[in-house]
Amino acid sequence: MADKIQINRFTNANVFIDGNSLMGQVAEIELPEVKTKLAEHKALGMIGGLELPTGIEKLAGKFKWTAFYPDALKRFGNPYKTIQVQVRGSLESYQPQGRTSEVPVVAVLTILPQNLPKAAIKPQDNVELDSDFTAYYYKLMIAGEDIVEVDLFANIHNVGGVNILANYNTNLGV
Repeated sequence: MADKIQINRFTNANVFIDGNSLMGQVAEIELPEVKTKLAEHKALGMIGGLELPTGIEKLAGKFKWTAFYPDALKRFGNPYKTIQVQVRGSLESYQPQGRTSEVPVVAVLTILPQNLPKAAIKPQDNVELDSDFTAYYYKLMIAGEDIVEVDLFANIHNVGGVNILANYNTNLGV
């Protein structure tokens, strides 16, 4: 007997900056990609080269704003002060009988803004504003379960609640 198809849908969220809701102000947020940095290894006697992990790439993301919001713009204008961001949404699961579950998705970030957004202003159209950021801390939780946690200043990289840098940090004496 084949397993039933389950479809997960995540179609909306709310963004908080320093605990303040930005509902209706953010058109889109691009969360960081946790991407493995690889280095090529070639050696005599090997029939080919291969890539091995050496860490992770920088954590980058983007806000797309729906209009000018002075309080948020002031926060994004200071490149020396981090911003605490939380994104909260609801993940729905569907099977043939309809929606079978609805669980929280929470992303927590500490970000450093990279730019005060430039504005693309068009006649009779809403302004388009983008703010890029780099993240020092990123944690994603689904249904209360830790999926990934990266803290660049504390040398933490957890996946599924498992510290994948435990031996590395021990070898470094930290």
